[in-house]
Amino acid sequence: MSGHLPREFVPLSIAVVTVSDTRTLETDRSGQVLETRLLGAGHRLASRTIVPDDEPAIVAELHRLLARADVDVILTTGGTGVTGRDVTPEALTRVSEKLIPGFGELFRFLSYATIGTSTIQSRAIAGTAQGKYMFALPGSTSACEEAWDKILVFQLDVRHRPCNFAELLPRLLER
Repeated sequence: MSGHLPREFVPLSIAVVTVSDTRTLETDRSGQVLETRLLGAGHRLASRTIVPDDEPAIVAELHRLLARADVDVILTTGGTGVTGRDVTPEALTRVSEKLIPGFGELFRFLSYATIGTSTIQSRAIAGTAQGKYMFALPGSTSACEEAWDKILVFQLDVRHRPCNFAELLPRLLER
């Protein structure tokens, strides 16, 4: 027994942003995976959008979502690779107040078991801004499943012990 009293689940309001020049809401399997998983876990979908692989467009969408009072977490999918059009990590870094390096490190560690050394091509990243969390995930459905199932489902649940991101949400704006 850990000595911790049980907590009740607290649903978070989560926005999903797919970064792609070619996907539509109908063909966006990665965004659909994230939507299905977050709703299945009991969270709320604040919005689901698609933006092009363009750093200013991604930055603008992140700022738009950060300004919304009904958004706690932003999940992006796509644009985390190493090609010239992959600029999601740069956009997230531009708007972040604090980066969370351990997220990308843990994601790549877990992903290694599935895809081996190819995981090194992922530049998954996370940060905080304006009292909200932002996570940039790769665009593959399996990567989104892995990130949600092995990291985010726990860290976005206030009941997870010994600690989690959800319980820290009210304190992100402390100075």
